[in-house]
Amino acid sequence: MNTGIDTAVIVIFSAFVLGIGLLFARTGRNLKSFFAGGEAVPWFIGGLSLFMSFFSAGTFVAWGSIAYKYGWVAITIQWTMCIGALVTGLYLAPRWKQTGALTAAEFIRERLGLTVQKVYIFIFTLVSIFIKGSVLYPVAKLVSSSLDLPLVPTTIGLGIFMIAYTAVGGLWAVMVTDILQFVVLSAAVFILLPLSLDRVGGFDRFTQAVPDDFFGLLNGEYTLGFVLAFVFYHIAYIGGNWTFVQRYTSVDSPKSARKVAFLFAGLYLISPVIWMLPPMIYRVIDPSLTGLDTENAYLKICQLVLPPGLLGLMLTGMYFSTSASANTALNVVSAVFTNDIYKGLINPKASDRQLIRVARASSWVFGLGMIGIALLVPAAGGMVEVVLSISAITGGPLLAPPLWALFSKRLTSRATLRITTAGLLVNLFFKVLSPGLLDFRLSRAWETAIGVGLSLLLLLVYELYQRSRGVVADEYTRYEAARRQKRDEALQQAQEPEEAAAIAAQNRFGLRVIAGALVFTSLMLFGLSLLADAGAGPTALIGGIIGLAALIPWRAAERMNVSSHSHKEVSRRNAEPQQAS
Repeated sequence: MNTGIDTAVIVIFSAFVLGIGLLFARTGRNLKSFFAGGEAVPWFIGGLSLFMSFFSAGTFVAWGSIAYKYGWVAITIQWTMCIGALVTGLYLAPRWKQTGALTAAEFIRERLGLTVQKVYIFIFTLVSIFIKGSVLYPVAKLVSSSLDLPLVPTTIGLGIFMIAYTAVGGLWAVMVTDILQFVVLSAAVFILLPLSLDRVGGFDRFTQAVPDDFFGLLNGEYTLGFVLAFVFYHIAYIGGNWTFVQRYTSVDSPKSARKVAFLFAGLYLISPVIWMLPPMIYRVIDPSLTGLDTENAYLKICQLVLPPGLLGLMLTGMYFSTSASANTALNVVSAVFTNDIYKGLINPKASDRQLIRVARASSWVFGLGMIGIALLVPAAGGMVEVVLSISAITGGPLLAPPLWALFSKRLTSRATLRITTAGLLVNLFFKVLSPGLLDFRLSRAWETAIGVGLSLLLLLVYELYQRSRGVVADEYTRYEAARRQKRDEALQQAQEPEEAAAIAAQNRFGLRVIAGALVFTSLMLFGLSLLADAGAGPTALIGGIIGLAALIPWRAAERMNVSSHSHKEVSRRNAEPQQAS
């Protein structure tokens, strides 16, 4: 970056994002409004936020590297997320909403017991801090190299910024910034794509200049087995990751929860094609990249074709998409600690004001932990190794049993702990011990397949065995009785009019902030189009589209009736019958 325009764009946009977090400083009246938007978040907002929660700098670095080296298979791999979301929408998201739980951890406690919950909270917290901390490292490296800043202060600064707006604003602050980052990244890529094609002489010239197998659905080490393993992994991950579960529980009904997942699936059907074309095009411009240099393909094509200002916007989108992924996990970890540890175990009589203070304080504590992990990533072998290793070891054992419990009336707490432990030990053996002791290492495909498949196989065997005996778990009987009682009480007790009005007002305010953020982004693009030597037309066009899109959340806010939001109606929807197998 050789101009101050890009730096100015980054500074202005960063200040704007922090300001959004501050706008929501006083909107969280209680845990339900702070962590779940009063269970009345519009489904399309939840779906967009879920989509952006999946993004990070790794989307552009890791997948961009695969796209540069192997071509279309990078899109094929990401389509597995679309399949995972479709299955989630059909079967899993509505079930999560029907539980009536605020968090996945709350459901685990109610269905499988306190001991299982404690074990899962411990594992989930460690996994979240390590993964999201490791994801913070590459984006800090990207920003430091782009702005010629020291890496360590940049990592700390970006981490503190991320914590600040999450701790202050809660779920709505996270979702609004998620959507804003989605818009910014989409705008930058839609401008980047025609400029990239123009640089190589058009689409026909691009397709003729790439290797013959560049547009194959499968390529290189990314075989059919790898893709199928990824499908099962993403069913478990999208359907059971605690971060994503929060998006299903924060809407008003099981039907809306299903729409959240379906919107995510639709976006992941289309977006990979658009996101991955720029690094594929760069293969034609410069085919000489090898090794780790291929991870820079996305940034290089941006530096080559984007005019000043727009490059800064693209970089802003890249590092804020990472923050979106990290702060979503941070919000959930904080929610679990506040709701399930502090309120559930330490201070059951805590007031709403106390709980909000704990929620914000815990966001800072866990966030600082993520920063510490980010600073240690280089010594641990880099981001890719850390993330893939943790996912392979913990993905199946941590995600599969709670998902199974959504449907099964036979799974017990003891069986859950045994299956989780067995899965963790086997995965640890193949990942950590086997390469050193036996000189044997699993491929990525088998590593993923065993990591997810072993836990599912053990769950299936246990289910069939208990069914042959006609056994119904005592935990399930108690859970169903408690759930029916909770549902009946909710139906009898309408939400206080003042509370209902406050929650609806908060959500309407959130929609208006989204509309304002879109207008701000539109005006920024119009301004940058005036400074652009190339791409002025596409920049202004995209800016106009974003400006018109601001009408969608604004009109949705206007349609909300603050006085008529009834908790009784929400509870009635949540009480739709649920049958366990």
